Amino acid sequence: MTIKVGDAIPQSEVFVLGESGPEGIAASKLVAGKKVALFGVPGAFTRTCSARHLPGFVTHAAELKAKGVDEIICIAVNDVFVLDAWAREHGAKDAVTLVSDGALNFTRAAGLETDMSDRGFGPRCRRFSMIVDDGTVTHLHLEEPGAFGETSAEILLEDL
Repeated sequence: MTIKVGDAIPQSEVFVLGESGPEGIAASKLVAGKKVALFGVPGAFTRTCSARHLPGFVTHAAELKAKGVDEIICIAVNDVFVLDAWAREHGAKDAVTLVSDGALNFTRAAGLETDMSDRGFGPRCRRFSMIVDDGTVTHLHLEEPGAFGETSAEILLEDL
């Protein structure tokens, strides 16, 4: 079942890059006590994710924060090292927290898995964006496979 407005973020382990490498953390802990713009991408360094999705959130980070967002988080099924390199390439380190869901723990628990095997990717996270307020989804946008626009930073700005 796909996550929806009013649902709590699932109790699932994701990973961030710590001093010694990957560190597990509950996705629910990442969003507890704050307002978060959370978006998911099928993969780092992929065409649309790199050209439009992540850059939009980097570009509009100050505007999102001016509208009450405490943190912008991107979830992808890549490992923390790939996400760190992707953040560096796009100047995202100060604007967006990149979180690894390499085992699809969050993706599956939230009902956001999509199978992209026909394109050589395997199981991935469906493109989404949401506003999460103290662990509860208040706004949610889902993209159809191959599409982009509904999950952009600009749409979340309109929500706020």
